Amino acid sequence: MSTYLAIDDVGMSFKGANGTFVALREINLQIKQGEFVALIGHSGCGKSTLLNIVAGLLRATTGGVLLQGKEVNDPGPDRAVVFQNHSLLPWLTVYDNVRLAVDKVHRKAKSSAERDQWTKHNLALVGMDHALDKRPQEISGGMKQRVGIARALAMEPKVLLLDEPFGALDALTRATLQDTVMELQAKLKNTVIMITHDVDEAVLLSDRVVMLTNGPAATIGEVLTVNLPRPRNRLAMVNDPEYNRCRHEIMNFLYARHRAPAVHAA
Repeated sequence: MSTYLAIDDVGMSFKGANGTFVALREINLQIKQGEFVALIGHSGCGKSTLLNIVAGLLRATTGGVLLQGKEVNDPGPDRAVVFQNHSLLPWLTVYDNVRLAVDKVHRKAKSSAERDQWTKHNLALVGMDHALDKRPQEISGGMKQRVGIARALAMEPKVLLLDEPFGALDALTRATLQDTVMELQAKLKNTVIMITHDVDEAVLLSDRVVMLTNGPAATIGEVLTVNLPRPRNRLAMVNDPEYNRCRHEIMNFLYARHRAPAVHAA
């Protein structure tokens, strides 16, 4: 498969009172259509900065991003972001939070009735079609994230960007949503980039794991291919040699060769 999303020689610097801070340098990564890529690294290594550049929320200082050969300079519906904070509008219902995005993106392409069905379809995909009339304060954190994922999918993005979407959830809810994302990706063949701090999550969900060095001036240290067949079962993975090999490679990178500065100093 050819390159679908290309991150070419991306660098990012920020000017501050104490001079220029270099967050990222020489980031080069090619992603295939339908691939699931996880970004992992210690806090402060620029994972969210890189995701925001791909989303078009930040403009890289050097280099750039190409999606199907077209340069990414601004946010667009071809790249949908799901943040750790669900970002639902509290005064709107579950249905209306998703319908708002559907109307924005598909108003010209779909009739009102079609947009209604598309909204309900995407909420059904994430198991939230039973809560159409509820407001965010009436549902759990995991359910809010499901709505956020439905809203992103309803935009029919070329690339789905997940910024630690399960980071604030309890372990059981997190595991359930991981399974949901795996099932959706298998069904929809989305191209996905996900930020995570969780090694097991990275191995379970991804085709490749991109490991970033510590900041400042972080770059890609290693890229690990996860050769595990799909569909994946978390319980079956526990004793799988490839799963444990990948897990060991990431742990070795993060905690042996690229320990967090505070840990290293200790």
